Formats: sequence, structure tokens, C-alpha cells
Amino acid sequence: MPRLLSVGEALVELAPSGEPGLFRAGHAGDTLNTAWYARAMLPPRWQVAYYTGVGADEPSAGLRALLEGAGIEADRLFTHPKRTLGLYMIALKDGERSFTYWRDSSAARTLAEDPARLAAALAGCDVIHLSGITVAILPQEDRDRLHAALAALPDTVTVVFDPNLRPRLWEDAETMCREVTRFAALAKIALPSFDDEAAHFGDADPEATLARYAALGCAEVVVKNGEGPVHVVADGARFVSTPDAVTRPVDTTGAGDSFNGGYLAARLTGADAQAAVARAQALALKVVGWRGALIPFDRLAG
Repeated sequence: MPRLLSVGEALVELAPSGEPGLFRAGHAGDTLNTAWYARAMLPPRWQVAYYTGVGADEPSAGLRALLEGAGIEADRLFTHPKRTLGLYMIALKDGERSFTYWRDSSAARTLAEDPARLAAALAGCDVIHLSGITVAILPQEDRDRLHAALAALPDTVTVVFDPNLRPRLWEDAETMCREVTRFAALAKIALPSFDDEAAHFGDADPEATLARYAALGCAEVVVKNGEGPVHVVADGARFVSTPDAVTRPVDTTGAGDSFNGGYLAARLTGADAQAAVARAQALALKVVGWRGALIPFDRLAG
């Protein structure tokens, strides 16, 4: 069966419960969120797996149980003897979120430390998804190991890259832009967000973002644009798709990640790019109406 592997950092999520001062604990993280929604949207013949580091503690056991309960393969998780999951807390104002992180001891920061373990994790996968956060949390020598491992994959493997620019995770802006560009050049599918790209690469409009990633060799580029039009190049054609308006979002956490998961699921099952964008936009619209990053599968129906 074909397999999609998502690579990155899973964290404990503290999300507002709706009661003042109370938070609901769960798990999330950009690449985990994408794997979650891809699994929800893909048929059973597709396998979805996740690769990250965990600790030998209850939050880590909870992550493993979450993955297995959702039908996401957890056999690529490795246990670090001295580290655990990172943690973040969401603060909301009018549906827009801000985050506070505690992630310095994250086991995911060692995901590329062992070349043999990394190679084994990537083996047997048809599609590999990672993000700029996956790269940002690694020391430079491990970034180089991850880049080399991806570059050595057969041409039949599709690398999917969401730049997800988060300058606080990087040493400096120059390193962020250099490394994001370097990893994007390995990808067949790029999923950038225009607001990030404009802020850090100086793109004047979504078409500039589209052109820059296409020039790196990405055959398929989908420029997410918040509530604005999505700009796409795929199958040799360009188009623009305007999403339905969101009247009042509850929580925008995970919106872009769910778009990624919905888009990939549609494309991997034969949908053309326009249909895939429409499905991804519909999924993201559901996600912004939910508190926290992950909607239970039974709440996604309909």
C-alpha cells in the first residue's frame, strides 16, 4: 500500500477550553496536524505514518496512543532517554491565536542525529512531508544530514515542503531564508503561506511567491493566503481560487496544516489541483470553527 510519512515535531498543546483560565491538554504540531487531516481524508488503502522523537513519559505515551487510535503508524517514533515532548499554550483574541512555547528539551530536535535511524524512517515511503519547523529545530549538522537523506531518495518519492517560516526558531533571518530555500529545492510540492513569504522574502504578491518556488524546481506550488485567493501552479497550469468567507473564526490554530492535509489527500487520490484546493479550503473552514488544532474524525463528517 502507498505510504505518506510526515516528519517533524509533535508537542503537548494547551488550548483554551472556553472556560476562563482553563485549558484543554492535547497534542499538535504543524506536521502532526497535516498527518492527522491527511489520514482523515485518505482512503484505507493509503498508509499514513509519523516520524518524531518522544520521551519515556505519559505525554509521550499519550501521543503514541493518539496516533495509533487515528490509524497513523507510530512505529517510526523513537524514544529519547533524556528528552520529552515540547509544549505550547494557545492564547486567543477574536479567533486569532498567539503561542507561548516550551520546547528546548524536545526529543524531536534529535530526529536527524542518527543517520541510520533517519534512513530507516524514510524508507518505504511514497510521499514525505516536512516543514520549515522540522528544519528549524535541528542543529546545522543535523539539517545537513536530513537534507542529504532527502536528496538521496529515489525520484519516485514525492517530497512535500511547507516553509512555515517561524523566525523565533532560527539563529537569524539569513539562516532561515537560506535553509528554507535549500530544502524547498528538494520538493516536488511546495505549500508556502504568502504572509510569511512577504514578511521574510519580500514578495510583493502571491504571484511572486509562486514564481520563486517554481524557479527552485517545485513542480507544484500552492500559495496559501489566509482569507484571500490561493494561487496555484500545478500540471503545467496556473489558477487562482478564492475561499468562502469566514464570518467569525473560533480558533485559527492548524488551519494551514489542515489545508495541507486536505490538499495532499485529494491529490494523492486523483483529484485535479482545482478540486484539491476546494476540498482543502472546505476542510480548513471546519478547522477554524474548532478550539485547538485537531478535530476528532467523527466531527469532520458531513
